[in-house]
Amino acid sequence: MLTQRPRGTSDILPEAAYWWSELERTVREVCRRYHYQEIRTPMFEHTELFARGVGETTDIVEKEMYTFLDRAERSLTLRPEGTAGVVRAYVENKLFGQADPVKVFYIGPMFRYEKPQKGRERQFHQYGVEVFGVDSPLVDAEVIGLNLDILSTLGIQDVHVELNSVGCPVCRPLHKSEMIRRLTPVANELCSDCQSRLERNPLRIFDCKNEHCQALLAEVGAPTIVESLCDDCSAHFARVRARLDELGIPYELNPRLVRGLDYYTRTAWEYVVPGYSSIGGGGRYNGLVEQVGGPDVPGIGFAAGMERVLMVWEAQRQADAPPRLLDLYVVAADACGRDLAPRLVQAARRRGLAADLDYLERSVKAQFKAADRLRAHFVAILGAAEAADGTVTLRDLDSGEQRVLDWSAALSEVQSRTADGRQAGTRPSLDGEETGGDIQ
Repeated sequence: MLTQRPRGTSDILPEAAYWWSELERTVREVCRRYHYQEIRTPMFEHTELFARGVGETTDIVEKEMYTFLDRAERSLTLRPEGTAGVVRAYVENKLFGQADPVKVFYIGPMFRYEKPQKGRERQFHQYGVEVFGVDSPLVDAEVIGLNLDILSTLGIQDVHVELNSVGCPVCRPLHKSEMIRRLTPVANELCSDCQSRLERNPLRIFDCKNEHCQALLAEVGAPTIVESLCDDCSAHFARVRARLDELGIPYELNPRLVRGLDYYTRTAWEYVVPGYSSIGGGGRYNGLVEQVGGPDVPGIGFAAGMERVLMVWEAQRQADAPPRLLDLYVVAADACGRDLAPRLVQAARRRGLAADLDYLERSVKAQFKAADRLRAHFVAILGAAEAADGTVTLRDLDSGEQRVLDWSAALSEVQSRTADGRQAGTRPSLDGEETGGDIQ
């Protein structure tokens, strides 16, 4: 019997992996421009980190974590999100001792036991950024805009930011008491989750997906957190909005937006594409570093679901032709061509080109079909005639244009016209010296 992959996981096959790599490359490049450096944390942590950091009233901690005991009876949990682990690394490695703000990004798998659905698996992937050590509204605007730059660079359209402030420990208690006062008379009508949240963290009721709970909030006139902000939070939120306006970053105010994690304070936001709901979001978490055991250092960040980003990206580029992933396919016209083909392929690879050849000694017609299936950009035909004068017949499979060129000229032509625009001609050898790219 065939063993199948666990429910809620996916195999990322080669064709899809290309787009994953493009997304990861774009994230790294945009983060480089913003001067964010990559951080990599373990895929499992001590369970208490998430209980303390993410929040005991969240669905993640209450229902969705993959928790297990190791052989020493220690409780460990596969990371359900990225921020808590990055904060732990920031504290444990004393990065707070640096003079400048710490700006990092991460890419990797996360794990939550929830109902699998399109774009949301039990093993899923996120990219995100975190900034520690600065409370300036300018950083709030920068972090919000950074992901818009990533999505724009990919070509994803119709993204809008929903923005709110969720207050701080000064104004939250006032909002909490008013929520309890308004909802207590109808508490028995709330879902079991919201009944549990009412005393512990009633703000989270705004995040409930139960339509009846949302109707009850409207019925009793439950106040949004924005109505209860203290003077400091109100001033900070006004400055964030002013910075976004100055930088030309569009947003929409959503006073009911609370996000699904307890550590957020003040600024909170989501990235939304019509028809797909949220594809990511973030917020400020000024008390989290101290809660995890570090000093009182402000923090802010966002995370985006890679599966959801890729799903939107795929839908929006449906009319686009699939990329040509192979720069050059060498077709051997006869036995002489088969002898020379590996040398031409190696010369192409040393120039930085993606090149391949036929290993099965198929007919010329079958080799051309293979080149088409592999989405090659160019075909180089090698046979006895070409071998006699050191040339190849180079055909562009897009235009059908065909020319006879010597090897070096043919490879230069492929280089100049392939999408990646790869630089070539030299390659580093194992001893660090530069060597020529062609072999004849």
